[in-house]
Amino acid sequence: MSKNNNGNLPASLNLNVRGLKTSATLAINEVSRQLVSEGKEVYRLGLGQSPFPVPRVVVKALQENAFQKDYLPVKGLPELRATIAEFNRKAHGLNSTAEDVIIGPGSKELIFLLQMVYYGDLVIPTPSWVSYSPQAQIIGRPVSWVPTYEKDKWMLTPEKLDIICRADPERPRVVILNYPNNPTGATYTLAQLREIARVARKHKVILVSDEIYGLLHHRGQHVSISRFYPEGTILSSGLSKWCGAGGWRLGTFTFPSSMRWLLNAMATVASETYTATSAPIQYAAITAFQGGKEIENYLLFTRKILGSLGRFIAQSLQKNNITLPYPEGGFYLFPNFGYYREKLIRKDIYTSVEMCDVILKETGVAMLPGRDFGRQPEELTVRMAYVDFDGNKALQAAMALSPDKPLTERFLNKYCGKMIRSVNLINDWFLSL
Repeated sequence: MSKNNNGNLPASLNLNVRGLKTSATLAINEVSRQLVSEGKEVYRLGLGQSPFPVPRVVVKALQENAFQKDYLPVKGLPELRATIAEFNRKAHGLNSTAEDVIIGPGSKELIFLLQMVYYGDLVIPTPSWVSYSPQAQIIGRPVSWVPTYEKDKWMLTPEKLDIICRADPERPRVVILNYPNNPTGATYTLAQLREIARVARKHKVILVSDEIYGLLHHRGQHVSISRFYPEGTILSSGLSKWCGAGGWRLGTFTFPSSMRWLLNAMATVASETYTATSAPIQYAAITAFQGGKEIENYLLFTRKILGSLGRFIAQSLQKNNITLPYPEGGFYLFPNFGYYREKLIRKDIYTSVEMCDVILKETGVAMLPGRDFGRQPEELTVRMAYVDFDGNKALQAAMALSPDKPLTERFLNKYCGKMIRSVNLINDWFLSL
């Protein structure tokens, strides 16, 4: 939409959209690209994109199905929906069927459609992924932020959820739980999942469990909360993170059978918007969710690399009084630089946004401020996506080693060297204040 003569957006622009900017993760990626095009060295810790290639067996399946050109059913390819239901049965003990699954062009789109068709408050722990709240704003849904604390690894506690819900127990709510977490890399214990499930059941909330990083639990021990609250949990997943296929845009929702009405409502809206998810990609996704030896091996070594690199970076930061939860899954860290607050103030830096801007300018390290994830601007937190390395080379090198052999610092320096250098730059920058 064009601007009017004075440079402002037209008054006719939807008030829900006014003030919104491009998604922070996509914006930092564009800024990084621009700086690289100008010949500057940039360490791209902003966009959370898997560094690893799509497994060869899945790429082959896509190639073999490139001829598929028909519009597929709105809810998704029946064979794929059945495969996902079987995957959920084996991985999570869910008694779901193909009729409980819907496929969309990314889990991001499915979360948006859910908010569109279900009238209720959106309850989000903070920090949270950058798009949950803006989606609610676009649709015009109220958002209830649930504060979290560093001592709890920035994760939702059942006590906080209960306080939010009991204030108005009859109010319809959608609670988003995301773990392993973006932006912290932390996850929940079994005891915590059981307690959150108990509170969710007590208040009859719809729980959207965003487990897009579930298969990237560093020890391969992810447990879905749908085991403990099957009647009220919508399980969200997809190909973007564990399969390295973010640009393929395929997301999945698995509903309890009692919520078939909600799935059907989403499908109705989908039929009038995106029509169907790409046919070749849906056929290829069958191979991905069926698993097998190559997929298992791929996951084993990608987890190993991410776990080793995440722990190494966390320890390096902690040595310099930078606090953060230990990463347990995915590829994110959420460090808190509060220890350096007084020194930053002397440099005229008061917020996480200002801090990230100056660090990018002076070191080339691109990160996202905690404010983009719902934190207060003056809190000196950032999200680091530790993905700026050649995932294919690292994966091939790791696979050449014994599965039981730990990855050494020498390995990380050789195959994830840019990430190591970026963290050294961050440490040196703060130590020089």
